[in-house]
Amino acid sequence: MSLLEHVGSLRVKKSQIEDLIEQEQHRPLPDQSILTRLKREKLKIKEQINKLDAHMSTTSGTARVLQ
Repeated sequence: MSLLEHVGSLRVKKSQIEDLIEQEQHRPLPDQSILTRLKREKLKIKEQINKLDAHMSTTSGTARVLQ
C-alpha cells in the first residue's frame, strides 16, 4: 500500500468514526465513555493524517528541488 493509499484509508476510517460519534450523540441517552473513546480515536487518526501529509509535502518538495 502506498503512502497516499494509506492516508486515504485513514480518512475513510476517520469519516466512519465521525458517523459513529454522530449516531451516539443522537441516541436518547448517549454513552459518554463511548463518545470519549471515539473522539480520542478520531484525534489519533487526525494526527496520523497530518503527520503523513506533512511527510508527503516535504518529500514532494525535496523531489521538486532535485529535478
